[in-house]
Amino acid sequence: MDSIQLQIPSLTENIRIIESFIDNAREKFSLNDDIYGNIMIAVTESVNNAILHGNKKDKGKNVNIQLQLEENMIKFQVADEGKGFDYENLDDPTSPENLDKPGGRGIFLMKNLCDEVVFKEDGKIVELTFYLS
Repeated sequence: MDSIQLQIPSLTENIRIIESFIDNAREKFSLNDDIYGNIMIAVTESVNNAILHGNKKDKGKNVNIQLQLEENMIKFQVADEGKGFDYENLDDPTSPENLDKPGGRGIFLMKNLCDEVVFKEDGKIVELTFYLS
């Protein structure tokens, strides 16, 4: 099993570091375009949530990203240093009253792009799993 870790301060401009991290993973593990696109959107969205909502843009707090490659899947774990959140009771971004809201689509996107999304430690950690075959 391959495992790579990365830690970034909670600054939105650090999203580009995550994009490079995913580009490197694409090359190293020969990821196909579909899975690469899904990973890029879901993981950057997750890191963005960790920076904005988890760590409240506190650059003194970090976001930790871990990539694990197993036989037929790639898993990303994104962890922040915030208080967590109630991931069981999120508004449905597709319901009419929420369509015009600027936020609230990140987790919906993640759940639609990943094969598995698991929250741990009260939502401070999210695991995004993508099957490769």
